Amino acid sequence: MSIEPCVRSDGAARVETAVRGAGVPVLVLHGSPGGIDAAMVMSRFLPEDRFRTVLVSRPGYLGTALDPEHASIDDEADLLAGVLDDLGIERVGVLAWSGGGPVAYRLAVRHPDRVSAVVAASAVSGRWVPGRTGPVEYLVSHTAIGARLAGWAARHLPHAAVGGAITGVSSLHGRSLRRHVQGILGDTERRAFMLDMAATGNSSGAHRAGWRNDVRTFGAIESLELDRIGAPVLVVHGDADTEVVVSHSVRAAQQIPGAELVLLSGGTHFAFWSHREATDVQARAQEFLAASL
Repeated sequence: MSIEPCVRSDGAARVETAVRGAGVPVLVLHGSPGGIDAAMVMSRFLPEDRFRTVLVSRPGYLGTALDPEHASIDDEADLLAGVLDDLGIERVGVLAWSGGGPVAYRLAVRHPDRVSAVVAASAVSGRWVPGRTGPVEYLVSHTAIGARLAGWAARHLPHAAVGGAITGVSSLHGRSLRRHVQGILGDTERRAFMLDMAATGNSSGAHRAGWRNDVRTFGAIESLELDRIGAPVLVVHGDADTEVVVSHSVRAAQQIPGAELVLLSGGTHFAFWSHREATDVQARAQEFLAASL
């Protein structure tokens, strides 16, 4: 798989893009912060012989520069529609996580003929502002030193890396937290997801511009016009998520016509990939995306 810049036909924007596999096209939208590396980890449950995944770095992250004059959520949706044009893809399923939610929903509103279905995992669906962080969490999540520490911990202290990540985005504690972490570490796929994702969730360096823009634009959301979405939508959320609270997905399911809501008991912000029922939920998502095109 190669990662190359994608240039809009008007030459105005370059998007770091990679395409993996063949079959039903699925656009993968990472969270905030993140990048094309996070999109790759997110998409691994989609078999390469059934799905053609389009992975991108959203504006301001890694190899995709942020254009300050075109930095709104709608600008990003239009930019992604241009990427599909350049790849010759008429209609695409969308897999969005967390901060990838707003642009996924707006892409479905603004370009309804391009979106065949949306799977939204722990996705922002309205106004969102980051919670307050203590000194240790700020160091890990928002500094270059923290990024290096997180990578080192993922390689050498997996229990601490997974436990720290889960603690930071969920209300789990005590026995429930220990049981959840042990379940992840004992499962090859769930463990790999959490440890690989640990290296992508820092807002410093090449993620900073995207993170700051997401915080600015998400904090100003008044409406994503969810009721105008005509594509089938599957909404998945863990009820122990404290990063993007479950009311975001409840709202989306209530406002999007015909949307299907799956709530995962004890699920964290990573529930779609780390919950004990993740395999079943992912299988449902595969069927949902494949059936819609």
